[in-house]
Amino acid sequence: MPVRRVTITAHDGMHARPVAELARLALAHPDPIILTTSDGDTVDVSSVLAVMDLTLGTGDAVTLETARSATAENVLDAMAMVLAPRD
Repeated sequence: MPVRRVTITAHDGMHARPVAELARLALAHPDPIILTTSDGDTVDVSSVLAVMDLTLGTGDAVTLETARSATAENVLDAMAMVLAPRD
């Protein structure tokens, strides 16, 4: 199962715009993408409200995982860039 461990470095944390981008990427992927916090909370990334309810901020560590597929690595890389942009 493809996995990405990411520490959020987005300056404003996880506000509506990056969460919506994560959901857009997840909805375009054929399999569910699961986000797990360091506290063990788990949500489907396609649910904007579920991700917003986690109140993630800069410095929080998360894990993203999905089923193996032709696009899995690319979508997880794209999500990692939303969570930890390289300015």
